[in-house]
Amino acid sequence: MRTSRRPTVAIAASLAAVSALVLAACGSSGGGAGANGEITLNINVFGDSFSLPDNRELYDEYEKAHKNVKIVENRSDFGTHHQNLQARLTAGSGAADLEVIEVGQVSGYIGQPDKFVNLTDKGVDTSQWTESTVQRASTADGGTLIGLPTDIGGLAMCYRTDLFAKAGLPTKREDVSALWSTWADYVDVGNRFTQKVPKVKWFDAGGHVFTGILGNDEETYYNADGELIVESNKAVREAWDLTVSAIKDGQSAALPEFSPEWNTGFQQGQFATVTCPAWMMGYIQANAAETTGKWDIATIPGGSGNWGGSYVTVPSQGKNIDAAVELAKWLTAPEQNVKLFKTIGNFPSQKSTWSQPEVADFTSEFFSGAPAGKIFPASLENAPVQVYGPQSGVIGNTFAGALNSVEQGTDPDKAWESAMNDIKAAAGDG
Repeated sequence: MRTSRRPTVAIAASLAAVSALVLAACGSSGGGAGANGEITLNINVFGDSFSLPDNRELYDEYEKAHKNVKIVENRSDFGTHHQNLQARLTAGSGAADLEVIEVGQVSGYIGQPDKFVNLTDKGVDTSQWTESTVQRASTADGGTLIGLPTDIGGLAMCYRTDLFAKAGLPTKREDVSALWSTWADYVDVGNRFTQKVPKVKWFDAGGHVFTGILGNDEETYYNADGELIVESNKAVREAWDLTVSAIKDGQSAALPEFSPEWNTGFQQGQFATVTCPAWMMGYIQANAAETTGKWDIATIPGGSGNWGGSYVTVPSQGKNIDAAVELAKWLTAPEQNVKLFKTIGNFPSQKSTWSQPEVADFTSEFFSGAPAGKIFPASLENAPVQVYGPQSGVIGNTFAGALNSVEQGTDPDKAWESAMNDIKAAAGDG
């Protein structure tokens, strides 16, 4: 699922915030079944988890097969959604029957297994997902699974063929992929591009490049023992330095993710490439429909990586737990995930779907016939099992903000130092 990199707060909410949010708990599960056995299931999401704003086809299908169930979806932005969830869990009330948690945030909830229904006790077949995908939402001993995987990102590079042609670069996806076996190659090609087309930037924002570079590393912000290693990790510093060098060379359009300016950038061709998880396809199509046929998809530098994915959870405070579990299982079944891939672009997390013709043979007319059904699974084949920690999502947001400040003129060393201070404070290590 798509995620926002807008600044968000640390998972631990203050007691004052808890009280305020509980009073305004519009996502409350709202009690058990009605007099006629009717059940309303509230599901709190961010972004396009299971529907589009004007298309709730999946929910309608479930309601048609379950006449006594009504599904109400409540949307918030990324940061607000996760902050509200933690506040409601702490308060012991106000959470929805189902709550979606982004992959970078889920580790922050693993230490609260009593707040969620243990889905391993509910007849879930976890073998349908990769071991690492299940691991991320499980306690260390593997005894409790707090969420079912909804989708997975994969990682590729979306690019504008018309702008590549203007710069004298290859436009066929195989030839473009051959331009960058490493991220250093990608930055070098960016310098060639901006010299030829000085009015167009190479990429949208430094935070996306930084995320892509780290997408092929096992340990980034935390090590396998759960220790915060962000400041001492050579891979993180090298990703920062390479991204900063590209920014200083004038390659970044400096457009904040999910902002109106970012959308305009897509529409007007203000940048030539964007680090592209599967969900990005749907976003580009929805916000820049008139650019159809001008895009294509190449291999990500380094060949593999993942960015994105979420889990649907059932808070234990709910009054409709059994019905909520059944809906969670149905929403994350292969059949539904294939439908979501075709309508929204969220790539299925279930391994069995990757070889199904509807997925494996899927090509995107919008992206010049790119075989998306093969590109994204290939990026996952050799991707490392990345280590996530309690504040991984917050740390990613912090780096995106710090790089944006560099794009606005802040000295990189000062931006790095400020980011380290913020990260240590968020992690309780400063």
